[in-house]
Parts: sequence; C-alpha cells; structure tokens
Amino acid sequence: MAEPFELKKTLNLPKTDFPMKAGLPQNEPKQLEAWHSGNIYERILEARKGKPLFVLHDGPPYPTGEIHLGTGLNKILKDLVVKTKSMAGHYAPYVPGWDCHGLPIETQVEKELGGKGKVPPAEFRKLCRQFALRYIEQHRRDFKRLGIFGRWNDPYLTMSHEYEATIASAFLDFMEKGYVYRGRKPVYWCIVDSTALAEAEVEYEDHTSPSIWVKFAAVVGGRGEAPKIGADVSAVIWTTTPWTIPHNRALAFHPDFEYAVVETEKGALLLAADRVAALQAECGIKQAKVRATFKGRDFDGMKFQHPFLPIHVPGILADYVTLDQGSGVVHTAPGHGADDFHSGQKYGLEIYAPLDDKGVYLEGLPEYKGKDVFTANPIIVKLLAERGALLGNHEYKHSYPHCWRCHNPVIFRATEQWFIKMDQAAHGKEKSLRQEALEEIHGVKWIPAWGEDRMYEMIEKRPDWCVSRQRFWGVPIIVFYCEGCGTRLEDFKALRKVVKWFEKEGADAWYQHTPEELLPEGTRCSCGSTKWRKENDILDVWFDSGSSNLSVLKGPEWPADVYLEGPDQYRGWFHSSLLVATGVRDASPYRGVVTHGWTLDEQGRPMSKSLGNALYPIEICEKWGADLLRLWVGSVEYQADVKMSERVMTQLSEAYRKIRNTFRFALGNLGDFHPSGDVLSNDQLEEIDRWMLDRTAELVKKCREWYANYEFHRVYHAIHDYCVVDLSAFYFDVLKDRLYTKAPRNKSRRSAQTAVWKISSALVRMAAPILVFTSEEIWKYFPKSQGEPESVHMTLFPEAAALACGIAKDAAEKWERLAQVRSAVLVALEQARAAKIIGGGLEAKVHLHAGPEAAGLQELLEEKKHLLPALFIVSQMEVHSSAIAASVPAESLPGLTIKIDRADGAKCERCWNYSIHVGENPRYPKVCERCSEALAEIENDGSASVAVT
Repeated sequence: MAEPFELKKTLNLPKTDFPMKAGLPQNEPKQLEAWHSGNIYERILEARKGKPLFVLHDGPPYPTGEIHLGTGLNKILKDLVVKTKSMAGHYAPYVPGWDCHGLPIETQVEKELGGKGKVPPAEFRKLCRQFALRYIEQHRRDFKRLGIFGRWNDPYLTMSHEYEATIASAFLDFMEKGYVYRGRKPVYWCIVDSTALAEAEVEYEDHTSPSIWVKFAAVVGGRGEAPKIGADVSAVIWTTTPWTIPHNRALAFHPDFEYAVVETEKGALLLAADRVAALQAECGIKQAKVRATFKGRDFDGMKFQHPFLPIHVPGILADYVTLDQGSGVVHTAPGHGADDFHSGQKYGLEIYAPLDDKGVYLEGLPEYKGKDVFTANPIIVKLLAERGALLGNHEYKHSYPHCWRCHNPVIFRATEQWFIKMDQAAHGKEKSLRQEALEEIHGVKWIPAWGEDRMYEMIEKRPDWCVSRQRFWGVPIIVFYCEGCGTRLEDFKALRKVVKWFEKEGADAWYQHTPEELLPEGTRCSCGSTKWRKENDILDVWFDSGSSNLSVLKGPEWPADVYLEGPDQYRGWFHSSLLVATGVRDASPYRGVVTHGWTLDEQGRPMSKSLGNALYPIEICEKWGADLLRLWVGSVEYQADVKMSERVMTQLSEAYRKIRNTFRFALGNLGDFHPSGDVLSNDQLEEIDRWMLDRTAELVKKCREWYANYEFHRVYHAIHDYCVVDLSAFYFDVLKDRLYTKAPRNKSRRSAQTAVWKISSALVRMAAPILVFTSEEIWKYFPKSQGEPESVHMTLFPEAAALACGIAKDAAEKWERLAQVRSAVLVALEQARAAKIIGGGLEAKVHLHAGPEAAGLQELLEEKKHLLPALFIVSQMEVHSSAIAASVPAESLPGLTIKIDRADGAKCERCWNYSIHVGENPRYPKVCERCSEALAEIENDGSASVAVT
C-alpha cells in the first residue's frame, strides 16, 4: 500500500529568504539610502515626542583630512549611547558638530596658498571657510556610512553666524564680569606658526637638547656667613635651553636645602650638597672637596656675574627648586617660564624676552642677535666655553613640548596677551572662577571614576587662561582702543552691538566694517574722541569649542547629560567647556563625562600613516562592512586603549557569522508563524520553553543595565555567548526535532515557535544599537505583531518582566542541572562515535544512573526521563535504578555514570530516530510511532498539501 504522503514534504524544514551571506559592504549603502529617503532620524524623534529628554552633546572634530579609526571609535560610541537611550524610551536628539576655526585649517590653507600672508585677511578667511566646508561634507558622508543617525542636514558649525555671535557674547560676559585682562607673561609660543598656544594645543614628543652646566661667578652680598664664601666661588646652574641664558635675570635657591662650596680642578663651585655627585658624573670632575656648607636662604640677595653680559643677577629664594636634576641652583629667565615669571614678579625682576614672533633675537650680542633661538643654541654654548663659564655639555633626550599642528618644538615667551583670571571672582561674587569650577567637578558623574581627580588636578593647577591668538581664522576679540588716548572701550552696551553684526554677517563683519560702523553711532571716549581702533587678536579655538554648550543646547537641553571624548579632552574640550559654562552660567555644562582610550595596532603601537599600521573606517567598511566595525567598538573595553588589526576583524567576522546564523535559524522556523493567531499564552508553553524565556528575560535585564552604564562590551559578549552557546548549541539544537517533525499546528511546535519568536524579538532589539544594519535586515524578515514599527530602530527595548514566564525556582534549577547532564552525555556520545559504537547521536541508546554523591539527580532523571531523548538528541534513553555494568563515570558530574549502546529497532525514514515500533502502523509503514501520530494530525488538519496523488 502506498503511503498517503511524500515523507520529506511533511517535515517543517527551515525556510527563509534571509540570506546566509551578509554582503555588508554591498548591502549597507542600500539600507543607508532607504533610511535617508525614509527620514529615519526624524521619525524616531517623532515617535519619542513627550518622552524624557536625554542629550549627548557632540564634541566637534576638526574638518581636516579623512576620519581615522579613533574618530570612528568616538562617533560609534556616541551613536551607541544615543540609540540605547532612544530605545530605552528617551527623546534623544543627536546634533553633530565641527570645530571650524583655528590653526589646523589655517595651516592647510597656507600650504595650498604656498605660504603665509599671500592674501588679505578677509580673503584668507573665505578660503578657510571653503576648506572647512569641503571636509565637513566628506566627514558627514563617512560618519553616515557608519550607520550613525543624527541631524546631518543641520549640524552645528563653529563658523556659523549664530555660533560666532555666541562666542563673542560669551567673551563679553567674561569681560563684563571682570575676569579678563591684558598682560605680559610667558606663554607657549610656536615660532613656525607665529602664535600663542594653549596647554591643550601642546603635545609632548621626544626631543634632543643640549644639556649644559654653567658657572655664574659670585660677586657680593648674601646673608649670615655667605658673604665669606670667597671671591673665587662660582654658582653652578644646569639648563637644556642655552638660548635663554642671555635673558637670565636671577639664580634661584631653595631656602631649606643645604648648599656646599666644593673645591674642584675646575674651580670652587657652589651647588646643592646632594647634587655634587651628579656634577662630577656629568662634567667629568674627579675631585670635589667640601670647603663650606650653607642654607639656601643665605644666598638671598647675593649678586652673581652673568657669564657673558655686563650685568649682575641676584640670588633669590623659591620653593619650586628640586634636587631631582641639575645643581639645585635654578637659572631664572622671567620672560621664558611660568615659575621664573612668578619669581620675577615677586622680586621685581625684568621680564626680558626680546624675541620676535619667529623666535629671532631682537637684542643681544652680535654672535646671536638676528638668529632664531634654536639656531642660537650651539652659538651660545660656544660663547660660554670661550668665556670660561662652561663646565659640561652633553646631548639630552627628553620629552619636550611641541606644537600640535606643525609638530615643531615650541618655546616659552613673554608677550602681551589676553588672559582670563582663574583666581578672580566675578563682580559681586565671592568665589573665583577656579573655586567655582572645582566645586562643579564634584557634581559630575565621571566614567571612568579617575576622571574626577584628573580634571580636578588640571583645574586646580592651571595658570590663567591665555585666550588670545595672533591669527585670522577665528572669532576676533571684541575690543576697541581710542585713537586719541589709547583707552580701551568699556561700554558693554556698545560692544554688544558688534554681536548683532556677527548674528547677521558672522565674524567676517569685523574685517569688513570700520569701528564706527560696528559701534553705535557717536560712541565717544572720555577724552572726547570718536575714533576707534580694533584689536587684532582672535580668541583661542578652545574658547570657541568650549562655547558649544551655549550655542547648541537650547532650553531644557542644557546642561547635557553626557560628554564623551578621548583622554586628551581633559585639557581640551571637557576643560574649556567647564570654564566657559562656569564663567557664563555658573554651572557645569555636563552631568556626566565618559572617556574612551586610544586606538592601537596589534603590537600596542599608536596607529599612524608613517608607521604603515593605520586602519581607516571607510577601508574597513569597504572590506568588512560598518556592522563589523561597530561590532569591534561594541566588543572592546573602550575605557582603556583598544587594539585593532586585520586579525581582530577576521575573528569578529566569525563571531558575526555565528550571531547571524542564530537569527537565520529563528527566521527559518518562523516562516509559518503568525503572531496574531499563533502565539501561545505562557501557561500553554512547555516547561523548557518557559525556562528559556525566563533566561532571556534575565539577559535582557542585565543588558539594559549595562547599556544604561555605557558598558557596551558586556552587552556584546552576553548576546554573542547566548546566541552561540545557549541557543545554537543547546536550545535550538534541542528544538529541531519538535520544530521539524511535529505537525505544523501542533501545540508543542507552536510552543517552541512562540518561544523562538519572543526570544528573537528581544535579541534583535537588544542588538540593534550595535548591529544597526543587520538588525534592520533581520527585522524586515521578522514576523511582526500588528502595529509594530517598520524599522527596528523605532522600537523600544523589550521589558524583562513582560518576557518572563515566572517559572518556579526549583523547576529552573532542575533544568540547569539537566543541562549539565546533557553536557556530560554529549561527551560520552562523542567518545562512542570515536570508538565506532555509533555513527551519530540518533543511533544511540543512552543509559544513566546517578549515585548518592549526586544528591537528588536520580530522582530528577526518573521524573524527566520522557524528555531526555529529545534533550540529548538520541533515539532511546533508559534510567537505571542501580549501577550499570561497563558504564563510565561523568567527569563533570560526580556520581553520574553513563553507558552508550546502539539504539534498538529500525530507523524511521521521516525523523531518522530508531524505534522498535517502526512499521507498526500499516497506514504509515516506514515511520515510527511519533511520526505516525504527526502524520495523522497532518491528515486530520485538512490543510496539508503534501499528499501523494
């Protein structure tokens, strides 16, 4: 008799159009276009209207060059924050920005022009604006390629009219409150770019300097016994900047240190007693006999002869003198160092630094006058030797400040600059800007926590803020001087009219209009003059970017919930934003600060073009796809430095493949599942399905907590492990028999499908912030409930409580233990395969017995024995009440013994299980009793289309 069915067609084999191969580099751009045409960002915000506000404020990158891996890491992390907050139920806008002013762009434009000063300032500014716009467009395209959603059609630009007006207004606020002054003090100065630099614009690089030991002959004076040291004594200083020797105006001694006069073959020398050995080693001095000792305070006021200039310089006292290096006597040039400057002010010394903007000496001896400082170094060393003042000279490799853009060494140079006073209280207030900023730091949540101490230390120790720059591409300092008497205009109502000009025309108005046009008509000085001269300096670019919170964050958006940048921003944007906001609004502009590390290659080296180890986001997208780059960002502990290499990407591509295949299995088994009619209630689900839903709920709960704490790597690893270990290798493997062989509408199969549907729905949404393209692709094929959004990114995260079935604790513990038994059985099955006892698991009959060492396990096995064949994916199962002959103990479960035999009976042609009942049903003669039942159910269902005709 012919069977009524073609058996293969009665199986519910997986069926889905969701492709096995992702083809991310080819398919992601298509999805980008769909998102763009569908206004995905705007629709997400529309869906979140009225929800709690969350604001991540974007730190603006410079629009120069292509984005590098560090920038990609930064932007993807920000996108993870915004997307997770949105899917957690927040209204979370993201406004990207660019820092358009300053030296980086000026340098590039000057290169294109072939040098400095080739065009007038107004034309130069126009070229800088065009350059910035060119790279903004390139950056915008590349950031969008990474799957980052945001207000790309209307970003904030620090060169926009509104923004420039905000910067100018903020500076006037500082000035009106009494924070701003113009003064002469040493600042970092780049002699290549001819401009002052902020601390954040200085990078420390290796540099080789001359290390010299120099004699200053003692002349007269001092206290106590010091005047009796003798006419033959010379104080010894050590320096790595010989070019500053012409500007020496004092020798600094620590008041409490012990100093010694030592007799040597190079004369009687005065230095700290603890540094005599160092002097001998560095200068090749063989004999050093102590003649006398003194306290440093004894040399206060003593005069010393400059080694080649006809001047005497005084001995002064200073606590900053140390015994770590040098002689313990510090060469002091008040025009070239912060400590030197403060000592100069304290002792009334000349602040002497006669250099031009290129670092060329304007005054001095013929040997070095007209030379730049670095060219003069060997000249001055030679001069010292000729005058008999040079004790030692060696090359010294050390970390030295360099300009962040041109990477040339900088100098400290005293110039007239505009400063913001850190220790000045605003008019009518008691606390200084420093004090207020330090207090605000404690109210911020810092991730990692060390950020609080780092920021506190930087604010606590920083000098006054030099906010002026000698450039053109930026926001001018709104200051006017009377042409008649030179008095500065302090009519702030009149000055704020310039801000109105900036609102209409941008800061270009400063260069296109006369002072009389910019100021209210008839603005008059107290001397009676109505003629004014404009200040030439522009504001520090860090004041520009530090004002972003004032320009971008409107109404309740201020302060931002979080800033997220790299560790350099503690002296950069985090720093300047805090000072600007505190100065203008008396509060921090951020509630939280998150810091990520640097990107390194596989050997732990910084990535750079010169090393040939750089990887660029767009290159990664073209080879692997943006989702793989995002997976890398989501997988690393970004708060430390992170490594990237082709090997890392290859490993991640394998992890991605496993996650994708997990979802593909789910989609393949949900092809005939319709949520509107096929979802079973929790009480109708089989116990293992309810247990897995509870486990998924626990995963969701943890992932949501990790997302809330910005611990993205925990989310990735948890989802990956759940997909690979808990689902693919365990639960989905166990479900295959139920899903494939049961009748399509069988309650047991619908129970499995309900669980798979709920688990997959939860996982695709939890993974969506990281795998933005893949999750959207999965969502297209996913059977959705009525009313669910067409984009996964418009959905909300699953609620753990709604997903959980509330299985009893003891029942959950039983399944945990059965899973352990399964692992032990799988090991035994593999051993049986290797021994040729069986060819595959379905050829096996498993015998189990649990002794008293495994308390309660025997009873559990007896209770669940009808479920064990499916759990172990074997044909037959027997639980023995006593020890089994020739059994093997399970190593992972003491007390459990296992024996594997070949299964009894014949092989079912439909499910491939072995059974002694194959052929007992004459209507279905080639199948087992389980399949007979399923086929009968299919026939009775009346909707099957698999009958043989």
